[in-house]
Amino acid sequence: MTEVRIHDTLTGELRTLEPREGRRVGIYACGPTVYAPVHVGNARPYVIFSLLKRHLESEGYEVTLVVNVTDVNDKIYHAAREAGIPSAELARDMAARYEADTDQLGLGRPDHEPTATDTMAAIVELIADLVEADHAYAAGGDVYFRVASFHDYGKLSNRSPDDMQQGEDDAAVGGLKEDPRDFALWKGQKEGEDTSWPSPWGPGRPGWHIECSAMAEQVLGLDFEIHGGGSDLVFPHHENEIAQSEAARGRPLARIWMHNGMVRFEDEKMSKSVGNIRSLSGALEEHGRDALVMYFVGGHYRQPVAFSPETLGEAARSVGRIRETARRLTLGSASAAVFDTYAARLRGALSDDFNTPAAKAAVFDAVGEANRLLDAGEEVGDEALRGMLAPLGLDNLLDPDGEEPPAEASELLAARQEARERGDYEAADAHRDALTALGWQVRDTADGPRLIRA
Repeated sequence: MTEVRIHDTLTGELRTLEPREGRRVGIYACGPTVYAPVHVGNARPYVIFSLLKRHLESEGYEVTLVVNVTDVNDKIYHAAREAGIPSAELARDMAARYEADTDQLGLGRPDHEPTATDTMAAIVELIADLVEADHAYAAGGDVYFRVASFHDYGKLSNRSPDDMQQGEDDAAVGGLKEDPRDFALWKGQKEGEDTSWPSPWGPGRPGWHIECSAMAEQVLGLDFEIHGGGSDLVFPHHENEIAQSEAARGRPLARIWMHNGMVRFEDEKMSKSVGNIRSLSGALEEHGRDALVMYFVGGHYRQPVAFSPETLGEAARSVGRIRETARRLTLGSASAAVFDTYAARLRGALSDDFNTPAAKAAVFDAVGEANRLLDAGEEVGDEALRGMLAPLGLDNLLDPDGEEPPAEASELLAARQEARERGDYEAADAHRDALTALGWQVRDTADGPRLIRA
């Protein structure tokens, strides 16, 4: 059994994974705020922590993965007003679309996907505990965390007190804060906000940070093993989670804080606010699920990755190389002992700060070995390669292509392609929906679009 080490943002060091109890590991990864369709940048942590779970389970751990859905947030109110629909309806629709889009990644669902609306009682209770302990104060229907009361504030991001702008509009709260660093735990209902919940401080809704503290504690308890998310969440989101949870409970929220780098598009972080997003559904339709997962495992999780035709093309070629080798393997058969070395390299790489590029390199060295043996006339089973690809979510690349689509589906595929070529994307989408109704999905590959069973 390989020792697993992960880089901890809090200490700046590689930390050995040490479960609270036996082999049980809890992972909480911050999920999307559902005010618009998710983009490729949102998909990166989803993929990383889904694959981390797979690897840990292959190492004998019992893993509980929690990925929350933020369905109460200022951005949702704003987007709903822009769209002219109730905020709850927008959040519900976007949450359903997020689930449908991430389902197409083929990595399974997290074990728990809590929402803020379903955790409201625990959120209010946590805020009340902070007020009672004098770590928070009510002001004008709002409640703010008193940053000065928590002497370790800033220990995650290592920011100076002068560089702790919360991103909240102080003018809008009328100078209610005691300290500019203080942040909102509860926001009284404002004009134009169409939803609210009761609380000891009046009707309103929670701040962003307290939602995750309450959701994480409710599902995993305290001092759980891994808290994850994008590096853009280190401050203020995760810094504030640490402060409010430790102030209220006197114990750490999590043991390891694991952060992934951003997906970059034209030298900027992919972001809805910047407007340079590439929707996950669009990327899946254009490049296919396999190429997208291969793209994500090709970069170390802590580093930023570029989203470009070149990087996706390279990923597609990698997928094609494995599929070509798979056609030559004997399915369901054991592999030669020589492949044990490659498998051990992959396990070691994933256990050493989840180094997926090194793991991918081990896979392709094994593919090269398989092709050498096959060229020499030897029979090679698929067992070893399948075991190596499974933690990377790519073991399906060894499966046969499956049944041939019916004539109706093939005709719809051709009509979709013709519509795309003439720029009629509405018609193309209609043909794709008709294919979905028949039980088929389109995958765009280096050899052109093909159909697979949904």
